[in-house]
Amino acid sequence: MSDTYILGIESSCDETSAAVVRSGEQVISNVVLSQFSTHKPYGGVVPELASREHLRNIVPVVRAALEQAGHTYESVDAIAVTRGPGLAGALLVGLSFAKAVCFAVDKPLIAVNHLEGHIHAVLLEQRQSGHYDLEFPVLALVVSGGHTHLYLAERKDESWTYQNVGHTRDDAAGEAFDKVAKLLGLGYPGGPIIDRLARFGDPTAVKFATPQIKHRDRRDHCQPAESGAHFDFSYSGIKTAVLRHFELNHMQDAIERRRKELVQIAKPTIDDYRRLTDQPTIDLVASFQRAVVHDLVTKTLQAAAEYQVATLLVTGGVAANSELRETFEREGAQAGLKVYFPSRPLSTDNAAMIAAAAYPKFLLKDFAPMDISAEAGLVLK
Repeated sequence: MSDTYILGIESSCDETSAAVVRSGEQVISNVVLSQFSTHKPYGGVVPELASREHLRNIVPVVRAALEQAGHTYESVDAIAVTRGPGLAGALLVGLSFAKAVCFAVDKPLIAVNHLEGHIHAVLLEQRQSGHYDLEFPVLALVVSGGHTHLYLAERKDESWTYQNVGHTRDDAAGEAFDKVAKLLGLGYPGGPIIDRLARFGDPTAVKFATPQIKHRDRRDHCQPAESGAHFDFSYSGIKTAVLRHFELNHMQDAIERRRKELVQIAKPTIDDYRRLTDQPTIDLVASFQRAVVHDLVTKTLQAAAEYQVATLLVTGGVAANSELRETFEREGAQAGLKVYFPSRPLSTDNAAMIAAAAYPKFLLKDFAPMDISAEAGLVLK
């Protein structure tokens, strides 16, 4: 079979990305333009600003990806784009651009679920390293700033299906990292900052209660399609516990001083963060990270045991967290599980994962109509 080159486009949140991937297994180019500097003053992503930045960036980013790959719009076989979930305005920019190009050069359009893209980021790199056969059943944890989901993944021929067996009831894990970093005056994006600071703290210094989920989830669309155990997450409580801790320990003045000083530094280094952060706050950060990682790993391994899983995929932006990787590798090995992660560049949002997820759809000729719309709350099935 001849090679298939797919141009992928990703614009679901605050990264504008384009990539060319060969036959779902080789990244030819992958250009990612982040908007950290735009959103940093606000401590989080501002949807309207994200959409505006995507409009400004999408043409040069796609051109750069094609040039690096030695391709043109006419020479690729299909164009894949994220349909959802994500920010509605941001998604519309990528989808509208992809539709316009497909119409202009008469190429098929492939709509991809962003969450499936994260799962295929792992599969893409496994194929790149020569590992084509996964041992099933497969459980995938997608954990990022906007999502914390557990899926049982099945493959039949070229088609993939997913059953949701767990999700967050409130904040996603990555969202909790970013909000806690903002509360403590550590800036944005918070996850990488907490990860780097935590290694200098005592993760046992502050005791956080294990999240207890007692109420019934009313978001029926997130329930698994089939009967079976469900393993849900909740991180709003631990975020509130961090807030209460620094209020009770009168840390507010130090937080404000740190916030003001960090604003004056264009690109703070880990030495800057350590210099401006007192040890009790570093211990708090380390304890918070340990609690979130423990909850993610414990519930995921419980789900793996319940469904007698052979392979575990851990993906999404939070999969770049050092402690999460180390803990999954250690405890997964003890449980007899094969655990796979994407590389750190493919953990965060990128278009290579979108092009890789589109390849099975290309083989099945599962093309999207030109009147397809973005869907901010798109569910993965």
